[in-house]
Amino acid sequence: MAFADVNLSEEQIRDAADGSPLSPGAGGWPTVRYFNKATGVAGAPYVMKQAGKKLCDELGDEEYMRAFVEEASGTSACSAADGAGCNDQQKEYAEKWKVKPAAEVASQLVRLEKMKGGAGAMKPDAATWLKQRIALLKQLAPTDGTAEL
Repeated sequence: MAFADVNLSEEQIRDAADGSPLSPGAGGWPTVRYFNKATGVAGAPYVMKQAGKKLCDELGDEEYMRAFVEEASGTSACSAADGAGCNDQQKEYAEKWKVKPAAEVASQLVRLEKMKGGAGAMKPDAATWLKQRIALLKQLAPTDGTAEL
């Protein structure tokens, strides 16, 4: 993952490499955009989670910044093994699934992966929780082929 800072008063970047408009500054300043496989070279703007807050205040909150980085990158800082970096909901979910048979964990992972295709129709919190559960189950699923997916 990489972070960059662009001063648009000095660097007039208006379009992505493929010609897609970036619309820098749309919605006010500062503007935060992220780029990943899903967004392509045009990227996507950060969407505020708390009405009435300033961007710098929202992303200055460690919980919101972590959630944003995990959401935008498709990763999780939560360790299913020891609970490090997890919120209470994630810890409870990991503890529940740690004791399940490997085949059951693998089956649940397949089920949630299928749901991911409809994540765009979910409310943002539900889509985030879905991705977090998938990340936890991937940590708990056997990687040696002992359970059929």
